[in-house]
Amino acid sequence: MKILNLYSCLGGNRYKWDEVTDVEVTAVEWDEELARMYQKRFPNDKVVVANAHQYLLDHYKEFDFIWSSPPCPTHSRARFARKLTTSPAYPDMKLYQEIIFLDKWFYGKYVVENVIPYYEPLILAKKRGRHLYWTNFNLPTNLNERKSSIMEGKNEVERWIEFHQYNFRKYKGKQSVKKIARNLVDYEAGKTILETAIGLMSRQNKNQLEMF
Repeated sequence: MKILNLYSCLGGNRYKWDEVTDVEVTAVEWDEELARMYQKRFPNDKVVVANAHQYLLDHYKEFDFIWSSPPCPTHSRARFARKLTTSPAYPDMKLYQEIIFLDKWFYGKYVVENVIPYYEPLILAKKRGRHLYWTNFNLPTNLNERKSSIMEGKNEVERWIEFHQYNFRKYKGKQSVKKIARNLVDYEAGKTILETAIGLMSRQNKNQLEMF
């Protein structure tokens, strides 16, 4: 299965995909340090340092399954709660551009993941845990996400390291280590979503063969 993993960060969603099926993953990440760390973590994946939004437009036809996790800060409730001390920003509409584009142009299965926003979502989504998912297939009510306790406070990064089974302190780039750790999708959810998509694709292919 050829998979495009956009805004891949450190591959929280991708961590257990190899347990699901034989995957050929192309990961796109603009942060060169995160891309370097992703490549070391998943040496068999193709890693591209590029604008994920544009890469989707240029390459979507090459894949069977696409996962996109566009940047969430301008949509987040946490940022909006600090509006008296934070500079204002327009919500980044690339999120909705990608949802509409994938829904109308892409023939495979797709997932667009983001935070629950401070406003009513402009396109209906599926809420699971702390995240919203826009997909062209039904998601299980339970994504097998592991329960994470409140991580904020003393030793927050260490708790995220244990939860995600990855040492975020290796990161030497310009972004906040806490932000990177907080934004990763739980790998059990990533695994369950891919399993669901593959099951549906297999049934669809079987039905098409039976028609002939």
